[in-house]
Amino acid sequence: MTYQCFDLSISDKIAHLKLNRPDSMNTMQPVFFRELLDILHQLQRDASARALVISSTGKHFTAGMALDVFAGDDLTLDDASAAGRANMVLVLQDMHQTFNLIEQLRMPVISAIHGGCIGGGVDLICASDIRLATADAFFCIQEINIGMTADLGTLQRLPKLIPEGIVHEMAYTGRRLPAARALAVGLVNEIFATQDVMLTAAMQMATEIAQKPPVAIWGSKQAIHYARDHSTHDALQQMGWLQSGIWQSSNLMEAFMAKQQGRPTNYADLPALKPFADAPYQLK
Repeated sequence: MTYQCFDLSISDKIAHLKLNRPDSMNTMQPVFFRELLDILHQLQRDASARALVISSTGKHFTAGMALDVFAGDDLTLDDASAAGRANMVLVLQDMHQTFNLIEQLRMPVISAIHGGCIGGGVDLICASDIRLATADAFFCIQEINIGMTADLGTLQRLPKLIPEGIVHEMAYTGRRLPAARALAVGLVNEIFATQDVMLTAAMQMATEIAQKPPVAIWGSKQAIHYARDHSTHDALQQMGWLQSGIWQSSNLMEAFMAKQQGRPTNYADLPALKPFADAPYQLK
């Protein structure tokens, strides 16, 4: 399928999603959100990949939200009445689900970031599992610079990734966090000299992930996210329930046999999802 804002390719169980509107610095607008949600639903539903790499084109990863969106009649936010302001909640919830789905995907998501990762870009990469960056990358909570509070997930996810004091500094000043400092505070896993070198490393990492049992990868992602938001006691209890549900002795045997025989592992894919709403049913 052809998209206006993205290029999507899937090869060797690895999905590669590229933001592909470099002339507009990959800004985010309604088409961006519609297409991204559609792509993520497709990946979640079909289980056609075991890892997702998100990268971009042009000078910047993304310049964030396209401000002209808010100038149009179709998305004018009415702050003149309580009812109009209440509707903002529903608009935001609709936008939240896109980045939430990045976090909820049944596969790990690796963001490969170059240049500016601004505003909504920070929301996006905070929902990813792993972040790699080029030496020229920088991160900016731009919203405060245009007179508003960031509202798509940065202020909720970023304090769980880096020290809270750094989040306060970024959120209050709108300063850029350069790649070297982002590495020092733990926002990114590694820095690379060029985008090509970074993408090679991202695809290599995705390849390693794709060679592991998908159900165990999914279980690891579930456990990490649950532990982040709950006490150790509750997370350990959840781990027992999770492991009892995903335990598969055949995967352990396959890992052992592959090592003994000096061959790549061969694990079963996750099954495709079949939404209840899509089930054929003849009304009676």
